[in-house]
Amino acid sequence: MNKQENGKLFNHNFTLLLLGQVFSVLGNGALRFALSMYVLEATGSAAVFGTLLAVSMIPTILLTPFGGVLADRVDRRKIMVGLDLASGTAVLAAAAAFADSRGIAVTAALLMVLSVLGAFESPTVQACVPQMLSGEDVLRGNAAVNQANAVSGLVTPFLGSLLYTAFGVRPVLAGAGMCFLLTAALECFIRLPQVCPGPKQSLGAILREDLLESARFLARERREVLDLLLFSTVVGGAVAGIAIVGLPYLIRTSLGLSARMYGAAESATGLAALAGGVTAGVLAGRLPFQRLNWMVAAVGLCVLLGGGALLLPVGTVGQYAVLVLVFCAGQAAACIFSIFAVSAIQQKTPGHMTGKVMACVSALSMCAQPLGQFAYGVWFDVSPGWVVLLASGVVIGTLGLLSRKLFVKW
Repeated sequence: MNKQENGKLFNHNFTLLLLGQVFSVLGNGALRFALSMYVLEATGSAAVFGTLLAVSMIPTILLTPFGGVLADRVDRRKIMVGLDLASGTAVLAAAAAFADSRGIAVTAALLMVLSVLGAFESPTVQACVPQMLSGEDVLRGNAAVNQANAVSGLVTPFLGSLLYTAFGVRPVLAGAGMCFLLTAALECFIRLPQVCPGPKQSLGAILREDLLESARFLARERREVLDLLLFSTVVGGAVAGIAIVGLPYLIRTSLGLSARMYGAAESATGLAALAGGVTAGVLAGRLPFQRLNWMVAAVGLCVLLGGGALLLPVGTVGQYAVLVLVFCAGQAAACIFSIFAVSAIQQKTPGHMTGKVMACVSALSMCAQPLGQFAYGVWFDVSPGWVVLLASGVVIGTLGLLSRKLFVKW
């Protein structure tokens, strides 16, 4: 089967993949919301849920490289169907077992199971996009997935709060489980080329051979892919720290505004991410990849302006408005950069190695985000917010300007 049918972006395979991702994100979002509310009410501590999430990420980080190996060795459709079927079954089993006396234990067990399954799902889905599409449609496809995830992410908190308040945690878990099962059902109709089985080898030999092959590919054959991967990881870690830690800290602590004002800011940045995804699709074929460093420089400029906003003599509400505006612009620019970078890596990677390389992308991203959040949490505690933003803006902007040679290689 050809990558594309009649040259269309929304061909049979990609449409099914996209719909499946929508239901998967809805299920994940509702699940996380319900469990966070339950743990908060049961323990009175948000730190408990944060700790559970942090610990549950460990299997994903450790197993993602092996998920990439599996994605390149086995029929990717079967992997996706099996993983979503297992996720749905696990969530439904947790809903059935949920009770106040063992709710925390069930939550911890469920998060660990989903973490293991997620290690194999992410590289498989990312490897499917370039297998279904080709040329500039790879970028447009990634942009469409980003838009679908952004829309689902905006809807889920509102929908989850309504369902949780009306019915409690167990029905929400049951609904999330059904979302995963529906995703698996849609994926059953995806048709991908069969993977040719290689010579029979032991599991250890397969892992060693595939991981060495991917390391050789990144370090020697396509060094520009490794350079872009590392550069994207550094930028992504900094952006995650500023957005996830910095924005709530600045609004709630530095400016002393209400949780409702922060909620509005978070919704605005979510819409900005959606706009960034749409813009990335429009810019496909129009924005030369060699000029992508300007998107990083734009992120740095927005962070710099955010620091300046905190020094403006326009009152608290005025500072808040400018801060949200520049954060939204920075979020959109970061989203465009991320979609272009991932698409470029996918297109430069041979089809039989896409899973392993995208697993490296996922693993590095998952490591960089908590590190960035921790680093910025400490930095915001010891320095005024405007100092952190001004310094970060200068560093990120300078990285963007100096990284021109990295993108010219492509």
